[in-house]
Amino acid sequence: MSKMTKFYQILLAALIATFMSFSTANAQELAPDHVALARKYVDLTDQAKIYEVTLLQSGINTMQTLLSTNPEIKDELDEAIGLTIKEYAEQKDALFNQFARVYASRFTMEELQQIIDFYESDVGKKLTENNIEINKDLQKVLGVFEANLRVEFLAKVRAKLRAKGLDI
Repeated sequence: MSKMTKFYQILLAALIATFMSFSTANAQELAPDHVALARKYVDLTDQAKIYEVTLLQSGINTMQTLLSTNPEIKDELDEAIGLTIKEYAEQKDALFNQFARVYASRFTMEELQQIIDFYESDVGKKLTENNIEINKDLQKVLGVFEANLRVEFLAKVRAKLRAKGLDI
């Protein structure tokens, strides 16, 4: 599984968990036009096609799992996965409406309008269009940092312990 796909699955799970943590009373307090404005933001920024990528990755994972022990049913499996992806594709709106409720609960309508105005501007569109590649580059930078940090951190901890007379 690629790091980006894993990232999007984690992001999706975090957003769903956040939504589920809201009380029913809080969720009922959101005005429909407030949620609609938040949904506009969700739609404007969905350049990575999180839902579609997650569905395809689930299809690939299912194919790999079932095909490894049942190679003779490849055509039937492919068809069943395609139909299942199609069924789930119709549920995107429900999930994105939940995302919108998360944003609507965190931002006022005025704030959401400012956010939308930014994302509809030339620089906002450019940011949205470049976010996927930017995130890939940031993950590479973070990967190098983490690799270096592991080595350096361990060395610094050992140095501190040596200074106290512990040589490990």
